[in-house]
Amino acid sequence: MKEKILEKFLRYISVDTASDPESNSQPSTAKQLDLSRMLLKELKELGVADATLDEHGYVMATIPSNLPAGKKVPVIGFIAHVDSAPDAPGAGVNPQIIYNYNGEDIVINSERGMVMKVEEFPELAGYKGQTLITTDGNTLLAADDKAGIAEIMSAVEFIMKNPDFMHGEIKIGFTPDEEIGRGVDKFDVKRFGAEYAYTLDGGEIGELEYENFNAAGAKIFIQGRNIHPGYAKDKMINAIILGTEFNALLPVEQRPEFTQHYEGFFHIIRFDGTVEEAMIQYIIRDHDSEKFEFKKNLIEESVTYMNKKYGEGTFRLELKDQYYNMRKQVEPHYHIVEKAVEAMEMAGVKPHIKPIRGGTDGARLSFMGLPCPNIFAGGHNFHGRYEYIPLESMEKATEVILNIVKLYTK
Repeated sequence: MKEKILEKFLRYISVDTASDPESNSQPSTAKQLDLSRMLLKELKELGVADATLDEHGYVMATIPSNLPAGKKVPVIGFIAHVDSAPDAPGAGVNPQIIYNYNGEDIVINSERGMVMKVEEFPELAGYKGQTLITTDGNTLLAADDKAGIAEIMSAVEFIMKNPDFMHGEIKIGFTPDEEIGRGVDKFDVKRFGAEYAYTLDGGEIGELEYENFNAAGAKIFIQGRNIHPGYAKDKMINAIILGTEFNALLPVEQRPEFTQHYEGFFHIIRFDGTVEEAMIQYIIRDHDSEKFEFKKNLIEESVTYMNKKYGEGTFRLELKDQYYNMRKQVEPHYHIVEKAVEAMEMAGVKPHIKPIRGGTDGARLSFMGLPCPNIFAGGHNFHGRYEYIPLESMEKATEVILNIVKLYTK
């Protein structure tokens, strides 16, 4: 199975599917549909006859139950997203495959001087002897979430080619635009038809997550006043300087580079501007709903303060909630977490239940009536040029999918 997983993964990452947060279309980029069409074709070739691709870029498919007539078991779904993060180049992915990894530093790109050092990435030592897939330093790898896709598709292939493998009804879903927070904007939960589902969108082997950040996005627009610098005294209002002053109002210790575990953050992701006008963009994250509200209030109060200081209308805020912590939606159906734990243990994987320091389609789906924890896909260093994934982790994720299916037939 390992070779089939690798073949699928390499094929999927060869397709550029970066999403675009500035686009208003669904999906945000037409190139995502290139992979969606490929998956639709493969599903039909495997005998999944009802596979569909709708106008919004959602691939949905059903594997009918082969259990004895009258035996009722929950309908389970498995979901992954086709888009890759726009944070790094996604076209022309040229993976390096390191067989029997020796446990030492990995040269990603000698020309760029890019080396993945064990000292800086200590988890590498645990993969000695395994097959690692890395980037060549020019793009991301897109294991997030094409590893999840390869794992689900490999499980589908196994099920369809092994009719003696008993299973209930299984739903498969592939979504666009997860990386920009719009992955399930038009996902039809009722049409999908699962009672419970799992996203294959987690990180390293063993990760199991049913808590995620509450999330919001903020854009601050700053109106300055440009005057010839030779005559600017007491007249110029430099929007760039005001932007740096605004950022200094937010607590330094609550930046991503200083937080971990359940700690939330303010993350400045964009700062564009001239003397005349500027725009700052933040993402705001916290697992705790009260702390989340406090962070949003702090942004609002900081805008109010700056307007009082520099004049009403100097600062303008757009603040929008993006998604919420799914814990309250999943805990009443905790058996789906317990089944995933048991499925991992059956595969010889030690479960590591932890909060997601991010979000998944599953978080929003849980609020839409489809409880949906997140299972590891196996990768590391997502969204950047140091991204890599052990092939053996992908193999184990596929095994976990099949074990979950088995457990729900009992």
